[in-house]
Amino acid sequence: MAQGTGSINSDYKDWEWSDDAGERARLLQSPSVETVPKNSESQGNGLGTTSALGAVFIVVNAALGAGLLNFPAAFSMAGGVASGITLQMCMLIFIIGGLVILAYCSQASNERTYQEVVWAVCGKVPGVLCEVAIAVYTFGTCIAFLIIIGDQEDKLIAALVKEPEEVGSSRWYTDRKFTISITAFLLILPLSIPKEIGFQKYASSLSVIGTWYVTAVIIIKYIWPDKELVPVEIPTSPSTWTAVFNAMPTICFGFQCHVSSVPVFNSMKQPEVKTWGAVVTAAMVIALFVYTGTGICGFLTFGAGVEQDVLMSYPSDDIPVALARAFIILCVLTSYPILHFCGRAVLEGLWLRYTGITVEEDVVRERRRRLLQTISWFLLTLLLALFIPDIGKVISVIGGLAACFIFVFPGLCLIQAKLSEIQETRAISWWAQVSYGVFMVTLGAFIFGQTTANAIFVDLTA
Repeated sequence: MAQGTGSINSDYKDWEWSDDAGERARLLQSPSVETVPKNSESQGNGLGTTSALGAVFIVVNAALGAGLLNFPAAFSMAGGVASGITLQMCMLIFIIGGLVILAYCSQASNERTYQEVVWAVCGKVPGVLCEVAIAVYTFGTCIAFLIIIGDQEDKLIAALVKEPEEVGSSRWYTDRKFTISITAFLLILPLSIPKEIGFQKYASSLSVIGTWYVTAVIIIKYIWPDKELVPVEIPTSPSTWTAVFNAMPTICFGFQCHVSSVPVFNSMKQPEVKTWGAVVTAAMVIALFVYTGTGICGFLTFGAGVEQDVLMSYPSDDIPVALARAFIILCVLTSYPILHFCGRAVLEGLWLRYTGITVEEDVVRERRRRLLQTISWFLLTLLLALFIPDIGKVISVIGGLAACFIFVFPGLCLIQAKLSEIQETRAISWWAQVSYGVFMVTLGAFIFGQTTANAIFVDLTA
């Protein structure tokens, strides 16, 4: 369905993009998604396998994750419950709008992944920027995952060895750098090397179970608090107007499922924009309840003293919380290889496009390059995780990139798609959609610029 958009940007071919390279770069598919090949005769004729209800589950699964651990701190930065909920609701309008725009542009361009839609609709430069942003985003998320592993292992080990976690242990095997490194080398690296990742479906189910359990524990701990859990102070308004914007990266990071949404849309039995609008609305409302419940209860339990990772605020010897920590560690252990696979696939696609080498010609060197890419990626993320122990600093950076996926690229796609329509007269609705796209790009650029500058000049230099 590409009515009115037949002249969408043709710069997609500028670098002699080949079908082989395109197939090799096809990535970031949701773990439970199976799409029909791109060269199918038609799109939207019931060739997909995912029902609307199944699509809701997959989108919820893609949105929910370890990011919920930071929502209580985001509510604290936003200035309390009222401002936190208001900020989420305002952003949710544009989050859902971006998902619908991506589906519309996917149909118009007949492309089936996020970065391919941006390439086809917006051209070469935005396409390259999008792929680079995906690579940096997945790289930063892998760093955040390793920090989460270290945080949770600190608490679990402190409970096992009966030592205060805030005091440096004299035992070398309980040192944070050692525990993160040994976990990463023994469990994460072997899972990251294979060319294909076959355990994605199981990892997805585990992530869902872990996420809901963590949310339930935080809510229950607020309703029936332990005697030692006394909030320091509960703010009711933001300290400064700029403090509200500092909460945006966490919200963007939590709700960012846009990169994997295009394959989900194309996997549906009836990939129609109207149906997709209902799917993503339902999915985002579910995610909103989970994140809001976690944010409110975690914030009210600890007040302004809540840690960036809310589980770090609970005592080490709390058994239900310890189980939540174990769930989070398992989720992150299986999620890191998936995120690495996505980032590696982007780099592989860029390499094939620049060199012009076909898949058949590159088979011999692919394994050697994959090992080099994997080991380099792994060692760099591990090194940065060891020396950047504060997950809030990492979230500030990658949350700004998440704003680009939610606002900037969908806004650019909408503007270009509407400008490419051949119409004698342009109705008010056309101008309204273009204006909406311009506003999305402006808002996304502002969030990215403000949060990134804050992260670089305040957090990272502190």
